[in-house]
Amino acid sequence: MTTKNIIFFLLAFSQWIFAQPEGYWDKDRATTKEIKLAAGDRIVVRTEDFPTGTTEVVFRITLLDDNQQMANSLVSVLKSIPDPTGISQGSAGAVFLMSKVSGDDKCTYAVFSSEKNASAYVKEGKTDKSCWKQGEPLSKDAKRLSIDKSGCFGSDAMWFGFESKNWIMKSKIVLEVVPWVDRNLNRGWTVENRKSILAISKTSDIAELMLSPDDYCVCILDKIQQKYTYNQYAKLLAVEKTKIFKDFGNSCLSRSEDNLAIQANIRTDAARHFKNRKYNEAIRLLQAGIIDRGTAKALDYNAIGQYYLYSRQFEKAIRAFKEGEKLDNSELLIKLNLAHAYLLNDDFQAAKTLHRKYMLQNVTASLSWKDKTNSDFNDFRSAGIDSENFARILKLFR
Repeated sequence: MTTKNIIFFLLAFSQWIFAQPEGYWDKDRATTKEIKLAAGDRIVVRTEDFPTGTTEVVFRITLLDDNQQMANSLVSVLKSIPDPTGISQGSAGAVFLMSKVSGDDKCTYAVFSSEKNASAYVKEGKTDKSCWKQGEPLSKDAKRLSIDKSGCFGSDAMWFGFESKNWIMKSKIVLEVVPWVDRNLNRGWTVENRKSILAISKTSDIAELMLSPDDYCVCILDKIQQKYTYNQYAKLLAVEKTKIFKDFGNSCLSRSEDNLAIQANIRTDAARHFKNRKYNEAIRLLQAGIIDRGTAKALDYNAIGQYYLYSRQFEKAIRAFKEGEKLDNSELLIKLNLAHAYLLNDDFQAAKTLHRKYMLQNVTASLSWKDKTNSDFNDFRSAGIDSENFARILKLFR
């Protein structure tokens, strides 16, 4: 191996050495076969059956002289590589994988995804139906094949066809093939099976209220995949499946740092419903997704209080704002909205008391209580909510 290739490999290796592999090299399903091939002949060798979830294959071909032995196995080489991303699909990866020894004999080879095409190769020597071919005679080679870039994964095995380029002497060929198995796919969680779980997740009450439910649905999917293989899940009764969706859905909304993105999406989607004047959807989503889960912050109560205000549920709005005060009694946005709720609920004196107390302060770093009040009154009028007491409050500011 050249110095350049060694440096390339070490740099690549350092990037993923600490990563948790999402799969494994299946040494138990690896293929190692020694083939004797007469001069000028062709032969096809079938690999061992690949396990469910095979997404990558690494193979190595080595031609040896009669007295030569392999210095190390491909399986032993791959022990130092946590996952296939550590093997480039170019020459650097091949150099690292190739055997350190080889003989003088050479052959060409091709890889097939079906026994039918492989058999035709033996008879006619044609490689047009191959999924990979090496037409230049060589004494050793190594390659990585990926399911997303190769057509060689059409069956549960591969067929390697070899043609000796010797004139007189027979060749000794060692074929080694090691599959990489994706853990999730190995458990039966194919793309289609995962899509089916996501589709069911999106029919839940919370997901249907959300405008961006993907994180929530993926959370449920992840938990199901962790606990069950697909076959185990498929054997559950309908009532059992309903329960696990409910339980995992609740878990994905619980107080946990892992769920912060989902909670943020719920708050954002509720605000978008409110902006579109879909007050019922905004209330239901924030209530079920945040408040009922015990993850509400002061501003969550402020938000749902606003939704109640604009839907003319003034008593509920007052109750929500008071809950927000319990969490943060210094938040003036809540104080101002509580004043609005009192005013719209015909309690002018309670509203007046709050306005007199805080009207010289700012509700944010750059927005005064007075300006925010005036802006809010205009917003109420735009939403069809008006009160003769608006003018009385504004007179307090003069």
